[in-house]
Amino acid sequence: MKILIAGGGTGGHVFPGIAVAEELKASFPEVEVVFIGGKQGIEATAVPEAGFRLRTLATAGFPRRRWWRWPWAALVNVFGLMQAVFIILSERPKAVLGTGGYVSGPVSVAAKLFGVPLLLQEQNSIPGLTNRWLSRLADEVHLSFLEARSHFPRRDHLKVTGNPVRSYILSGEREPALREFKLDPNRPTLFVFGGSLGAKRINAAAVDALRRLKDRVDVQCILQTGKDDFESVRATVAQEKLPATVLPFVKKMHLAYAAADLVVCRAGAMTLAEIAVCGRPSILVPYPFAAHDHQRVNAQNLADRGAAVVIEDGELTGERLAKELAHLLADKTALSRMSANARLFARPDAASRLARSLVMWADGKAGGVEPEHEYEDGDFNDVKEGR
Repeated sequence: MKILIAGGGTGGHVFPGIAVAEELKASFPEVEVVFIGGKQGIEATAVPEAGFRLRTLATAGFPRRRWWRWPWAALVNVFGLMQAVFIILSERPKAVLGTGGYVSGPVSVAAKLFGVPLLLQEQNSIPGLTNRWLSRLADEVHLSFLEARSHFPRRDHLKVTGNPVRSYILSGEREPALREFKLDPNRPTLFVFGGSLGAKRINAAAVDALRRLKDRVDVQCILQTGKDDFESVRATVAQEKLPATVLPFVKKMHLAYAAADLVVCRAGAMTLAEIAVCGRPSILVPYPFAAHDHQRVNAQNLADRGAAVVIEDGELTGERLAKELAHLLADKTALSRMSANARLFARPDAASRLARSLVMWADGKAGGVEPEHEYEDGDFNDVKEGR
């Protein structure tokens, strides 16, 4: 039995697919998983590193402000659809999972042209345009946020499943993690990061906050800067003797989460899924230029549940961050409550549920859909509270 997973461009589209693929490999050894992605996206390295085969095709976005490039984008995507048709015919999958990004469009259309069951996975509280359009064709759409349901034209095939998180994220242990980052086991630890590429505003605010907290609040920090800011931030931290381990990129995220008492980060859907499943309290700084401002909505979901504090990007300063950090670190009861609320939001079985649905569709048994009316009363409240 073969299942194709199509998606790419960013980690938010790729890593949910890898999480599902790893679950399929562990629970359904008879299933072969093949990924379809682009040549330039993160999937080009992440998928082979995870041990899965990757096939690539050509895709292009339609830039909103550069309309004169649309004819070229349309031509590229027509070619990509032809490639997708060839891949479907040559691989002969029993089911296809689309995780978003431009590449999932032509693959999903090709799958439906040949009657292959199509499932979609939407990470954000405000769905992307690709998944909104493809939902009309899909047999099942798996959501991470209940609030996303209102953005889809159909609701009879929606499931609130959660964001699939790779199992290794939960494998970190505190003591080995503290040794890995050369941290003091007797001091509270911050983990600050702005995504894989870093975020200048978060880096600057974190350094200034550490400067303000030095000798006043007992704290230490893992600071992922991205490669562009790494040298300058490392030099400042060393010169001013600030309590931080500075890294351009954290490869062992499971250990960083295990070491952290509090996380400061952007509000991408996969990041929120990881900090929730690890039960980490957080200060969230939504990226203000995310499509449809979805990071702000993502962040507010955790804040409304008492799991996070939100600081808008335009309001982020070292002074504001230092104030929030000092307040939270001084109140261990509040941190414990935020941690418990984060775990309530988490859906650690998301990858397993998606894997089971895929196998059922591949077997021709058509996974049971949870229609809208089933979310009334108790079931609705459970979903809303993130249980």
